[in-house]
Amino acid sequence: MKYVPPSVKETAFNCPHCGVLASQYWYTVHADRSRSLPDILDDEKRKVLSSGPFKDEKERDTKQSLLAQLDTGRPFLLEYQVRRDFNVLNLWCSRCFNCNELSLWKVDQMIYPQVGDAPLANPNMPPDIRSDYEEAGSILGQSPRGAAALIRLGIQKLCKHLGQPGKNINDDIKALVAGGLDPRIQKALDVVRVVGNNAVHPGQIDLKDDRATAESLFRLLNLIVEKMISEPKHVDEVYAALPEEARKAIEKRDGK
Repeated sequence: MKYVPPSVKETAFNCPHCGVLASQYWYTVHADRSRSLPDILDDEKRKVLSSGPFKDEKERDTKQSLLAQLDTGRPFLLEYQVRRDFNVLNLWCSRCFNCNELSLWKVDQMIYPQVGDAPLANPNMPPDIRSDYEEAGSILGQSPRGAAALIRLGIQKLCKHLGQPGKNINDDIKALVAGGLDPRIQKALDVVRVVGNNAVHPGQIDLKDDRATAESLFRLLNLIVEKMISEPKHVDEVYAALPEEARKAIEKRDGK
């Protein structure tokens, strides 16, 4: 799966929000002088946005949609045909063609969302493991050892997600192998388990971890999720799309 890291020099990259390799629309940033609190901080303005009075249903829907977007806490675009007081230089935003979410940039550095320097997590990564993955990515530059420790912890959680007890990673991998685990995935699991962690305690920080090691662990965890979760999910979806008669014939052939 091709990965293009987000960059101000690209018109298409893997979106830090949805993970899809998609076209990106770029925007300059403008500013108006404000003499009052932003709407989201002003109780009276919020009351008008939420309860009216409204001229018609269209105005009601527009204002309530605006309030809903304000409450997400995420940046979003709002079109106005008015004169701007300032052009804000060295700040830009990109909008993903696939999910419409915005990313904010200061010069050539993405400042929102804060995903760190690691490759984007596989979109099918379980949420609790993805949380560890993204935290590891956010500290990769400052603490490769901490990032590597979090990735190894993610591997332990992944074994549990795949039906193992999750108490001893060696036993979990052994059980997965006995259940027909692809030998290449076994190697990937063992690499993440062992590299820089000779004590074989998932989550333990080891002084041998460096940035190159940590970066390789990010790629391996994504690969394991791709093979163990994404590919079976895709096959199941394609199978489910077959006509019912074809599925019944297959199940009859297999004695199910």
